[in-house]
Amino acid sequence: MVRSILLSLSGLAALWYLQGVLESLRSLFIMLLVALFVSFAVEPAVNALERWNIRRGLGTALVFLALLAGLGGFGFAMGSLLSEQVTELNDNLPGYLESIDEFLADNFGIENATTDVRANWDTGALAERLSGFADDLAKFGSTVANVLFQVFTIGLFAFYLVAEGPKLRRTVCSLLPQKRQKYVLEIWDVAIAKTGGYIVSRGVLAVIAAVVHWAAFEIIDLPSGLALAIWVGVVSQVVPVVGTYLAGALPVLIGLIDEPASGLWVLVVIAVYQQVENYILAPRITSQTMAIHAAMAFGAVIAGAALLGVVGAMLALPAAATLQAVISTAAERHEVAEDLLEASRERRKLKN
Repeated sequence: MVRSILLSLSGLAALWYLQGVLESLRSLFIMLLVALFVSFAVEPAVNALERWNIRRGLGTALVFLALLAGLGGFGFAMGSLLSEQVTELNDNLPGYLESIDEFLADNFGIENATTDVRANWDTGALAERLSGFADDLAKFGSTVANVLFQVFTIGLFAFYLVAEGPKLRRTVCSLLPQKRQKYVLEIWDVAIAKTGGYIVSRGVLAVIAAVVHWAAFEIIDLPSGLALAIWVGVVSQVVPVVGTYLAGALPVLIGLIDEPASGLWVLVVIAVYQQVENYILAPRITSQTMAIHAAMAFGAVIAGAALLGVVGAMLALPAAATLQAVISTAAERHEVAEDLLEASRERRKLKN
């Protein structure tokens, strides 16, 4: 009896310790998962370079350098834009407050609505806070360092997963019987194809969105039109479900600050383009690269967000497409009995 109790307590203690270990390693597992999907997305490009007689290690390095240059350029453009807009707001805020006062006084009879804000501005308190905002963006400290470390870790894992991909597959298959090897390699190939297709479809839609919005922003005469168009193109495609709203908020806000009418026109452009993308562009492009039902995509994003937060939401669509392809490949399909379907329809008619 005592021995059984001791064994039970030892088992519970071991489970508690194992739970703590897994919780401590959770961030590492998430980074490995992200690195795996990044490697799936990058591998088709590396394979193409390998077919052009470029060594796999060198091809992997070239692809990752191109990705790093693209991300660095995007970050620099967005940082410059944000700093510029904060500085402009700092310089023009007194004029904006005066315009608001005039509008409220002329239309609603409200006098000196922004007196307190203008008093703070005149004393320099508000101006000092706004002026220091651009500098504070560079002072995230440990948070920025942690993010950079995670990005570096993911990139390092992804680099080795791609560069050593064939060796890794051979090692995994050597641990399995030959019948299992076939299924593992098929699933691996499907994951690469679907993730690559997802990246291609998102990339094509991002380029189209950026070009269309750039042209529209230039016509509207929106400040920093190119940088904002790139922002809309990238964020609307990278962030599932809510990406469009996050992407559209910044150009609308900048348009409203510059000229209220410009902000409204930007809102109209984004809304109209979104409908065109949802009902015309996206179905045609994704049908060629990564076909997935809209309901399944929405459910996958919710499930991914619930499990892994933002990372899970971003990985949900390629994971769902891979799972859908694996199930459709492995599942056995049978001929549909049309007479039974017809009989079922007749029974429903009689009940109604």
